[in-house]
Amino acid sequence: MELKHILEAALMASGRPLTLDEFGRLFDEAERPNEAELLMALEHMAEEYQWRPMELKKVASGYRLQVREAYSPWISKLFEERPGRYSRAFLETLVIIAYRQPATRGEIEEIRGVAVSSSIIKTILEREWIEVIGHKEVPGRPALFGTTAHFLDYFGLTSLAELPPLKEFIDPLGGESAGVDALLTTMNQPQTAAMADSPHDLNNSHE
Repeated sequence: MELKHILEAALMASGRPLTLDEFGRLFDEAERPNEAELLMALEHMAEEYQWRPMELKKVASGYRLQVREAYSPWISKLFEERPGRYSRAFLETLVIIAYRQPATRGEIEEIRGVAVSSSIIKTILEREWIEVIGHKEVPGRPALFGTTAHFLDYFGLTSLAELPPLKEFIDPLGGESAGVDALLTTMNQPQTAAMADSPHDLNNSHE
């Protein structure tokens, strides 16, 4: 049995991304392929899928098989529940965390100029798009929010360095994009003293 076919079967059965380690654990130790052999098999699989409606995609959590984006207008009709339009407040909160992380609730409010609803933070947490990654060493030690590997997987990214321009990120979410330019301008302004010591590492891969 060809290695690439075994890996393909595993991806179809798992329904989630698989790492190289997980592929390796499919085999007994005596017959376990090394990393180079696994990568070669995945490369051959990707080539075979090149002209098919499915593609092999590397995301933050590993490798997965997915329908190509070009087919989404038809495939989306299979699902009764359509993704809802996200409010401007939801999008702005998510965008600030994604593009300026780690960020505290106070820092999000400073950029937006209004208070952040607890229900919005809760909703994004429940979607597992963000998580508390630490606490800022200031009075009250507020929580620092950052994105998750699930966030990267959902948007088909392997790392935050692949985040697209802000407008391109918001449009597929079907949200209210009005004010995006203004938000981007605000985010690009020099940080205040309260935010200056907060690191913003867009190369974090969540591996």
